[in-house]
Amino acid sequence: WRGEARAARAAGAKGIPICLSSLSVCDLREVKAAGADPLWFQLYVIKDRAYMADLLAVAREVGCAALVFTVDLPVPGARYRDAHSGLTGEGRRWKRLIQTLTHPRWAWDVGIRGKPHSLGNFTPVVGKSGGLDDYVGWIGRNFDPSIAWKDIAWIRSHWDGPLLIKGILDVEDAREAVKLGADGIVVSNHGGRQLDGVIASARALPAIADAVGDALTVLADGGVRNGLDVVRMLALGAKGVLLGRAWVYALAAQGEAGVAKLLDLIAREMTVAMTLTGVNRID
Repeated sequence: WRGEARAARAAGAKGIPICLSSLSVCDLREVKAAGADPLWFQLYVIKDRAYMADLLAVAREVGCAALVFTVDLPVPGARYRDAHSGLTGEGRRWKRLIQTLTHPRWAWDVGIRGKPHSLGNFTPVVGKSGGLDDYVGWIGRNFDPSIAWKDIAWIRSHWDGPLLIKGILDVEDAREAVKLGADGIVVSNHGGRQLDGVIASARALPAIADAVGDALTVLADGGVRNGLDVVRMLALGAKGVLLGRAWVYALAAQGEAGVAKLLDLIAREMTVAMTLTGVNRID
């Protein structure tokens, strides 16, 4: 229950940033209070720019160390798995009810103890359903599909801290990010969930790192499941790696303790991989 706050506490205890999505259940203030240090904020821009300005003000208020502007979701991809699981589409409420009744432990831990169930950062604008009744549908109706490079200037007018652009797969886009003064980029294909068949992050990374690696910080994500995957990404040119699915699985399995265990496992696996490849420093 209150999973993002618990994950933040596990990461903070090890000095690892947690990058909180705009679409999180726990909002920025709750996650910061749980012990997130440092706290990054992954920004999705909705059509209501006045509210986006308010949300960026909250990010400044809680002392977010970086803003991660995600540019590869102007519209949702064809996410049939989400429809099958009940996150969107016809019959979604019945599907979720059946899942709840057949998983009583989850129903108690998340369904009862985990309330309120809403998109916490967007609570003032999502209405009674909290945005989770038709999650993917809400994204499609509210995300701003007109997002373009020009919007960096608007974001900068409300945010003067470190800015990273997430969702870069093309060398020319990486160079454009440099021109616009981004402090970093995240080479990412959004876990392969946006455009089926898109190039893998690991394949796109080396050329991008070679082209812009001295001008800003290059991070990467996508498909990182263990410490060896982290080492691979670093060897391909990334200065750091973001984990998504891995910590969510760990959280689902064992809660906060699971996330802490995952981070320990990754550190040990990195040590093994580095030892067996004759490398004793990250650089």
